[in-house]
Amino acid sequence: MMSSLLTILWFFVALGVLVTVHEFGHFWVARRCGVKVLRFSVGFGKPLWGWTDKQGTEYTVAAIPLGGYVKMLDEREGEVAEAELDQAFNRQGVWQRIAIVAAGPIANFVLAILLFWIMLIPGTTDLSPLIGEVEEGSIAAEAGLEAGQEILAIDGVATNTRQDVLRQAVTRMGEDGLIRFTVKYPDSSLQYESQANLNQWLKDEGDPDVIAGLGITFFQPEFKAIVSDVVSGSPAEQAGLLPQDEIVSADGMDMTDWNAWVDYVRARPDQKIEVGYLRGGSVMTTVMVPERVEVDGGEVIGRVGVAVKMPEWPEHMLRKQHYGVFEAAVKGAEKTWETSVFVLLSLKKLVVGEISTKNLSGPITIAKVAGASAKAGMGYYIGFLALLSISLGVFNLLPIPVLDGGHLFYYLIEVVKGSPVPEKIQMIGYQIGMVLIAGVMVLALYNDIMRF
Repeated sequence: MMSSLLTILWFFVALGVLVTVHEFGHFWVARRCGVKVLRFSVGFGKPLWGWTDKQGTEYTVAAIPLGGYVKMLDEREGEVAEAELDQAFNRQGVWQRIAIVAAGPIANFVLAILLFWIMLIPGTTDLSPLIGEVEEGSIAAEAGLEAGQEILAIDGVATNTRQDVLRQAVTRMGEDGLIRFTVKYPDSSLQYESQANLNQWLKDEGDPDVIAGLGITFFQPEFKAIVSDVVSGSPAEQAGLLPQDEIVSADGMDMTDWNAWVDYVRARPDQKIEVGYLRGGSVMTTVMVPERVEVDGGEVIGRVGVAVKMPEWPEHMLRKQHYGVFEAAVKGAEKTWETSVFVLLSLKKLVVGEISTKNLSGPITIAKVAGASAKAGMGYYIGFLALLSISLGVFNLLPIPVLDGGHLFYYLIEVVKGSPVPEKIQMIGYQIGMVLIAGVMVLALYNDIMRF
C-alpha cells in the first residue's frame, strides 16, 4: 500500500514539475510580448488554492492534477475592452504568436538540459559492453560474436558503454537489412568487423529487451550470495544470519549465486527453507520462512530481509567521465538533442509500423517508472524527469491541431500566404486532432491495463 502511494506521489511530482515548466514558458514569453495573461493554472477543474498578482494574473492550483494551462486575453474567447486590445493574443504579430506558442516545448528542452547538467556535474561511471555469453542461433551468433569480446561500435556508431549499445540497438528495431558490429578482445588492439541480417527485428514485440534480442548477455563478475546487511526483525535475523555470512545452499541445493538465491526465496513465501551458510570458515545451517509480500501488480513473493555485498567490477571495465561546469552544460545539450532525435525516430517507427503499438505507454506505466526511478535513487529520478520532459517537448511540437505544433503549423502557413488560415479550416483541424489524440490516449491506456 505504501509503495503504491509513493508511486502515485512521485508521478504527480513529475507531472507537476513538467507542466509548470511548460506553461511557464508560454507565460514568460507572452508577458514579454505584451500579452495580458489572465490565469496560470497547474491542474484542471475547480481551483483549490491561488492568488492574483498586481498585473491581474490569477495563479491557481486546481483539483485535477493532469495538466495545466495559461489563459491569455483573446477576442476569440470573449469580449476585450478597447483599452486592452493591444494586449490580446490574437492581435499580436504572427512571429510574436509563434514565439509564445513555441516557448512551452522549448522550456521543456531547457529543463532537460538543466537536469542532465545536474546529473553530469558529479561525473558519471558506466560499464564497458563486454560480452559474457552469446545465445546459440541468435543475431550475435550469426555475426560471429564471442564471449569475452567488447562491442566497440554498431553500424559505425561508437558504443563506449552498455547504454550506448542499448541506444544504438533500439534504433534498428523493426528494420530489415544488415547490422554491423565492431569488436575486440580487451587484451588486444586488433578490431574485428562482422555483420548479421535483420528481418523486421522485434517488430511485433511489446516492451522488447533489445540486448536479449541480439542474443547477448553482458559480463557480470562473480556474484556470491554474501550478506551485507540484515533487516531488523526479518526472517533472516530470526534465523541467526549475520553480515558477512555467505549463503551456500538452500534445501540441499548449491546456492552460491546471489540471483539464484533471490529467485529461490521469491518463489517460496511462507515456506520453510533449510539454509546452509559459511561463517568463519565453517558451514552452518538454519531454517527460515520467507515472509509473504505483495508487490506492484498484485504478485506475491517471498522475502527474508537480507542485502547482498556488491561485487567489485574490474577497473578496466569502468568508463568514468568527469566534466567541468561549462562542459557538463554542453554535454547536457548534446544528450537532449540525441534523446529528442531518438524520440522522433521512435514515433516515426510507430507510425509506419516498424515497431508495435504495444510499446505506447500511458499514465499507469509512467507512474510505475516514476516510482521505480525514485526508489532507485535521486539520480535515476532526475534522469527520468529529463527523458519525460524531452518526450513532452517533442510530442507537443508534432504538427497536430490542438497541440502547440498544430498552432505553429497554422502560423507558418500564415507566414507563407500572408494571411491567417480560415477559422473554419482551423476548427476542422482541431476536431481531427482531438480525435487522433483521444485515440492515442485510449490505446496507451489499454496497453497500460494489459501490462498491469
